[in-house]
Amino acid sequence: MKMPMKIETEMFAPCGMNCMVCYKHCHTKKIKQHCGGCMVESKGKPEHCRKCKIKDCVQSKGLTYCYECIDFPCKLIKNLEKRYNKRYNESLIENGRIVMQKGIPHLMEAHIQKYTCLQCGGIVSLHDKVCTECGKEKN
Repeated sequence: MKMPMKIETEMFAPCGMNCMVCYKHCHTKKIKQHCGGCMVESKGKPEHCRKCKIKDCVQSKGLTYCYECIDFPCKLIKNLEKRYNKRYNESLIENGRIVMQKGIPHLMEAHIQKYTCLQCGGIVSLHDKVCTECGKEKN
């Protein structure tokens, strides 16, 4: 799968995750059925995403994204943020702030640079650092 030039709104999760670079969406050889994104139902969606407390919280408040909430960043997002900072060197809170201030297209521009394979133009998964096209691991 090649890196697209824009991200569809359903591919930007309430927590600030760009689902385009998630290992479940990228559909590498390890993943047989890809996920269609946080905001749509799909068979490839992981169990933890289907039961996401953050998504449930946002929806119960009639919001779309965490950054729209007066409690942002709350305890739920801060806990997820710690894991993403440590494991993947990614800030979901910062992603949300970028989208709040400049829009999804601006975040996608930064992620195109960060998650596009330099060898073939495929998407490099945030989670396993493997390119969807050539299968090479990015450091």
